[in-house]
Amino acid sequence: MAVRKRSLGVVAVLAAAGLGLAACGSSSGGGEGEAIELTITQNAIKGGKNAAGATFIEDWVIPEFEAAQKAKGKDVTVKFVPSGVDDEQYKTKLSLDLKSGKGADVMDIDGIWAGEFAEAGYIKPLSELVGPEADNWDGWSQIPEAVQGMAEFDGKKYALPVGTDGRVLYFNKALFQQAGLPADWQPKGWQEIIDAGTKLKSAGVPVPIQINAGTAMGEATSMQGVLPLLAGAGGEVRQDGKWTGASQALKDALGLYQKIYGGGLGDPKLQQEAKGRDKSFQQFAEGKVGILMEGDYFWRGVVNPKDGVAKMDDRDQVVGYAMIPAMEPGKGLRGQDFVSMSGGALRTVNPNSEHPKEAFELLAFTLSPEALKEETKDGNVRVTPRTDVNKEILAGEPLLTYISEKVLPVTAYRPPVAVYPQVSAALQEATAAVVGGTPPDQAATAYQKKLEGIVGGAGNIAS
Repeated sequence: MAVRKRSLGVVAVLAAAGLGLAACGSSSGGGEGEAIELTITQNAIKGGKNAAGATFIEDWVIPEFEAAQKAKGKDVTVKFVPSGVDDEQYKTKLSLDLKSGKGADVMDIDGIWAGEFAEAGYIKPLSELVGPEADNWDGWSQIPEAVQGMAEFDGKKYALPVGTDGRVLYFNKALFQQAGLPADWQPKGWQEIIDAGTKLKSAGVPVPIQINAGTAMGEATSMQGVLPLLAGAGGEVRQDGKWTGASQALKDALGLYQKIYGGGLGDPKLQQEAKGRDKSFQQFAEGKVGILMEGDYFWRGVVNPKDGVAKMDDRDQVVGYAMIPAMEPGKGLRGQDFVSMSGGALRTVNPNSEHPKEAFELLAFTLSPEALKEETKDGNVRVTPRTDVNKEILAGEPLLTYISEKVLPVTAYRPPVAVYPQVSAALQEATAAVVGGTPPDQAATAYQKKLEGIVGGAGNIAS
């Protein structure tokens, strides 16, 4: 398959080079009744990167799991193998370990790496490694199908979702009031977004609408811009094994960019600045941006009145949020009225594990209701993959509850293949072209030409 031949991500390069690295951890133990040793790793370390995650695994998961196994008559010990490096370095280390037949029994990976690892044979479907216990895990019934999809590749489950997020439209209720718009605004189509932007402009709002565009914002343009809009027009960047080229859905998505930035409803220069996204955050907090498309990180980490990078003391009163509508009702991906995009991490079993069943038990234990509630207490609240847990822990978090209950059931994910980052960059260039004045159809055609060079020719593209 041509796409795979050109998927020269770190995994493919390592596979070709035949490189190896000392294992970051491996299981040991003999036959039935003997001691079993398991290792678990993630890119976290006490006192450093993702310290809370490391503390949770070492101080709660390991002793609780070992005690639970002992109660079942099993002598199981678990060791945490910490890491605290750049994500790409962590990915490279995992790849080297897996290539050399080593590595920890349970490991965390970014959801976007799953397909690349699967294609290289570095991870296997859980049902093949573990048996029917993997498919029969009771947690699946609590995870929305859209979120389960993050852990799937070619129709098979390779991992369990660890957490996720979602994208919405944020808006300033005070500015909306000035423009005569409702505080409970929920657009049902793209035209209603344009109409709201027009009223905000008439009311003197400097930047009525901010939807990320261009290459300076990188993946933020894809995740908080063109991909949600593509989904809203009924498309995905990759469907049924083929990449989406100059499709009508892409032209429609780029057409909305044209209406916003060509119609004076957005700031074209902001999309070109190196720190344009950060500037848009500050402008929103200062009441200069009316509508902004972002993930739940914006609520938790940007305008958070306690420790946000652009604090809004009156966030809870002033900031509203709405679902991202399809272009028209029923015209979105899967025939939906509303859409979103999500990212997230996965946790999986190493195919090299000598004890895959016990490793899966450890994996499942970390995502049990008890474990997730423990992990998310003391200010570490986040959207978990489980609806039963979210209903309890998010009770005092209206935005995160909204993401869990409304957004996750309609969300979509990026294709987990090595070539995606190059495709994403080409999409970002297409939005930059439109913001700069290029007609959407022309920008879509140029995108398809670039796409052919990235994914191995027109045969791998559906228009």
